[in-house]
Order: sequence, then C-alpha cells, then structure tokens
Amino acid sequence: MSRFGKVAVLLGGSSGERSVSLKSGEEIYQAMLRSGIDAVKIDPIENVAKQLQEHNIERAFIALHGPGGEDGTIQGMLEFLNIPYTGSGVKASALCMDKWRTKLIWSALTLPTPSYKQVSSVGELNEFAEKHGLPMMVKPALEGSSLGISKVSNLHDVEKAFEFAANTKSPVMVEQFIQGKEFTVAILNDTALPVIQLKTDNEFYDFNAKYVSNDTQYLVPCGLSQEKESELQALALQAYQSLDCRGWGRVDAMQDENGKFWLIEVNTVPGMTDHSLVPMAAKAKNMTFDDLIIAILDQTLATRTVG
Repeated sequence: MSRFGKVAVLLGGSSGERSVSLKSGEEIYQAMLRSGIDAVKIDPIENVAKQLQEHNIERAFIALHGPGGEDGTIQGMLEFLNIPYTGSGVKASALCMDKWRTKLIWSALTLPTPSYKQVSSVGELNEFAEKHGLPMMVKPALEGSSLGISKVSNLHDVEKAFEFAANTKSPVMVEQFIQGKEFTVAILNDTALPVIQLKTDNEFYDFNAKYVSNDTQYLVPCGLSQEKESELQALALQAYQSLDCRGWGRVDAMQDENGKFWLIEVNTVPGMTDHSLVPMAAKAKNMTFDDLIIAILDQTLATRTVG
C-alpha cells in the first residue's frame, strides 16, 4: 500500500511492559507485510531518532506500552520530527498514563469513577480504608498492564501492597474497589466497538489473567441488554473524548451490583496480539486483524495537530 510510504512499527522499549509490546509489535508488523506495506520494526530502546531518520520513515505505528511509549514521550519526539503517528497525541497520552490525573478530570466533569487518592505512605492508605472501607485497590499511578496492582481486603496487607506499587518507581494511588462485573470498550475512530465482559477466577483482571492464564473468559456479546450496552458505550466514548484521545484506544469500566457503571482507566495503546481485546471487539464487527491495522494506520493520513 504505497499511500503509507515507509512505516515504522515502534515496539519493545524499556518499560516493564516490554515483553507485551514486542508481541504486539510483531503481530502488527506481520499484518502490514500481509497487506503489502513497506514496514520496518524499530525498538526505541536506543537512538530512536537516528533509526527513524536512517530508515527514512514517513509514519509510525506506536505499539509501545507503558512509560516512554504511552505517556507522550515518543509522541512528542515524533511531533518534533514531523512524523505522523497512530493514536492519541502528547497531551492525551500523558493524561491517560497518569491514572490519578485521569480521574481528577473525570471527577471535575462528574463522570462516575470510584473514590480515589494519591498517597505517599502506608498511613494514608489506612486512612483511606477507614473512610471508604475495604476492599480497595492499590496501584502505581503511572504503570499499565496491571503491574504493581494489589487488591487489599485486610489491613495486614496494606504495607505489602504499598511497597509492591512503590517498587515500580511510580507515585502510588488507592481506589475504592467496585464489586461487580468488569467490562472493556474499544474505541476506533470515535466509535465504540462491541463491549467485552472479562471474567477471571483471579481476584481481579491482573497481569496473570491478561497474559498468562488460559482460564480468563472474554464474553462477546457481553451479556448486557442492548440498552445497557449502549449506555456503557456512550459513557466510555464520553470518558475517552474528555481526555482529548483520538484514533483508537480502550476504556475499562466496572458495573456494580446495582447496575451502575464506573470508569476505571483509559489505555491509549492497548495490546495488539491477534487475541487481544481490541482485535476481539473489531472481530465482533466483522473486521479482521489486518483490516484493523489498516484502519488505525489510515488515521495518520489525516492532518494532525500538535499535542
């Protein structure tokens, strides 16, 4: 497909999600080759600007997860080099990577999200538990793929959870746990794709449930009535647009036992192996993995604004 010119698939990187990114990037790269796109894999772990210039790259498909690739850093560099790229811009990428600041914006807009606080000590976690009760979720504010996250159901586990999150070198936040069903909504070109319900025997949809376990269930159709699915899709799209996201992404949400939806986070560069959530949602709309990659890459042909 000559309309794209030379395309770089940016994969790997130096974050804790490197292994996931390498898998995503390889699948994307192979899809491009099948579609006749002139593509090259570039790992930005070193000299990324030099690599892009040496290969005469005309546009980039970002398949980097976590800090350095999903937080506006690589996006800013690509803006500087005037290379069009997939997904959200600098501002939205930085906001969505920071779960605490994401929730500040949602709260200001009165969008439903569980009670939360950024904390700097075990004592603050204990105070949060006293005010909001248990269970609660303790997590790094600046990590993805559920790295460093713990569900705390007992005060004896508070210190361990704090250390687990803090060891990622990220600020730590705590969030009220929502008992209920877990859903995710993929967004493509400002359209919400079919909702997926996630079911796992683990305490929550953690790293193991995402990437290791064979027992995690992905329900499409999601089990919601058409009315409730449409409600969740509209809420997810509103949450996504409120952060100035664009192109594609994924919004995670919970539904409590009273049927109310709660926003958890936005992922601006979701996993993209053939069996990941966004391709799964696209398949429910009769879109193949290769078609999905082309649809995302097509976004780089439009005029982009900085940020």
